[in-house]
Amino acid sequence: MTKRTQLALATALVAALALGASGCSDPKKGSTGAGASNPAAANDGKVLGGAPVKGGTLTVLSNQDFAHLDPARNWVMPTMDFGTRLLYRTLVTFKAEPGKAGSELVPDLATDLGTPSNGGKTWTFTLKEGVKYEDGSPIKAQDIKYNVERSFAPDLTGGPDYAAQYLAGGEGYKGPLQGQHLDSVKTPDDRTIVFELKRAVAEFSATATLPTFAPVPPSQEKGTQYDARPFSSGPYKIESYDRDKKLVLVRNEHWDPKTDTVRKAYPDKFVVVMGLKGGQIDDRIIAGEGADTSAVQYADMRPESAPKVLPKPDVKARLLAESQGCTEMLQLNNSRAPFNDPKVREALQYAVDKEAIVTAGGGPALNEVATAYLPPALSGGKQADTLKIAPAGDPAKAKELLKAAGKETLKVSLAVSTGDKGKAEAIQQGLSRAGIEVVIDTVDPGAYYDVIGDLSTTPDMTLTGWCPDYPSGSTWIPFVFDGRTIKDKGNQGNYSQFRDEATIKRIDEINAMADAKQANQAWIDLDAEIMKKSPAIPILLERKPLLVGPNIAGAYGHPVWTGTIDYGTVGLKDPSKSQG
Repeated sequence: MTKRTQLALATALVAALALGASGCSDPKKGSTGAGASNPAAANDGKVLGGAPVKGGTLTVLSNQDFAHLDPARNWVMPTMDFGTRLLYRTLVTFKAEPGKAGSELVPDLATDLGTPSNGGKTWTFTLKEGVKYEDGSPIKAQDIKYNVERSFAPDLTGGPDYAAQYLAGGEGYKGPLQGQHLDSVKTPDDRTIVFELKRAVAEFSATATLPTFAPVPPSQEKGTQYDARPFSSGPYKIESYDRDKKLVLVRNEHWDPKTDTVRKAYPDKFVVVMGLKGGQIDDRIIAGEGADTSAVQYADMRPESAPKVLPKPDVKARLLAESQGCTEMLQLNNSRAPFNDPKVREALQYAVDKEAIVTAGGGPALNEVATAYLPPALSGGKQADTLKIAPAGDPAKAKELLKAAGKETLKVSLAVSTGDKGKAEAIQQGLSRAGIEVVIDTVDPGAYYDVIGDLSTTPDMTLTGWCPDYPSGSTWIPFVFDGRTIKDKGNQGNYSQFRDEATIKRIDEINAMADAKQANQAWIDLDAEIMKKSPAIPILLERKPLLVGPNIAGAYGHPVWTGTIDYGTVGLKDPSKSQG
């Protein structure tokens, strides 16, 4: 039996249990039969395990190391959650609540959500009194300015691009490591920071939630080595970090909960155990014995584990599977043959078998077919379907388009994270129906985004998702499809290397719109126009399935961080049962 066959068999039960939930506008309701429901959605919006008790050790089981913990480089949703809830604070953050309430902005290091002036082109924030680092020294506005400047440094790749896109005078700036500073970020005193923007940005308060807007004191600068030991402004500090093996966090005794309305910091210690196999993690937390009774998983539950969980009420009660609010895409490298030809890219839209990828990803209980780039949360609750291609694809149409392009046979490379090999095989199988040979390369999850973000090592195709940093199309389309964001190293978002002047012009026009409702519709309309040019293939809308141990309390999937457990409020029912 091939692994592909095993995956299909493993997810057959999931598909049956889901009762056709795929494709519903409301994922909690099945599309067939009155009262049908998605078993994976049973805990949507719930807090599992009741209220935590202070103390004990919470273990995080992971198949990977963090790509980057340096706040200037941290732009992967689960890692942003981990970093900003435990290690460092930002000017603004999101409320610590499940469901829609979790999308509400609240002040963090700042006293409020910022004050705009100059028609929204100037934003001023004032820091709270008494906020300190792990050594007891005060957090200063100059330290936040310094980290914002660090986000421009060519060696500190991978982080959010908002500062570069929004700040005035940033063109050609290379960061503070050689002593140069940005005039558009001003610190008139230790508690005041002022940002001068190129254009009005009504949503700048939401931008200030990103790790870019966390403090880094210049005295702690270690360049690329800062990843291994960020200096804490949050409730925990790093005790030890053995890369790819274990990270241990202990309390930062200088964190003052009186200055922090969001983080509860229940456990005494967090221990992240890395390098485990996904199925091994699932089995350990399902069993929930020893230290694993007080464990959560960092990466998603494996698709083949779903039949061990969904039919068993006691285990299903410990499953979080919030909608990620993201779109997973097959990115086509538009910079070279064969995908520099729009006809070939269009053929791929028809060649892909999305139904098979849904099965490989855990079945319709955990995934549904994507028909557009923008996720439903940014398009009125339902995705558009511009091309109206059947979920299983249309190989005959794909062959016809390839023939017209003079490419009746193709051989292309596909890179995926190790855990996505099943999806890669489903893509490979679907494209083979149209005469396209796919060579799969699996990459360690911790290195995946560095590999595909380096233009010298980017393959023909990559499988990636994109999630809004906050609920606005401005956090989605400009990062994924604006050709000006492409970097030689640390390329983020525009993995298809799509350079299209009409798209760039329209992005600038929408960004200049003062009416948020008008801009929202304009992003949806632009999504449809880009779909016709096929720089990438939207594949899946996913849930984030995460298991927690029997001794875990206060666990929920946060809506902003793609359903990742909110590390700021999770803890233990009985700390005496924890180990470590």
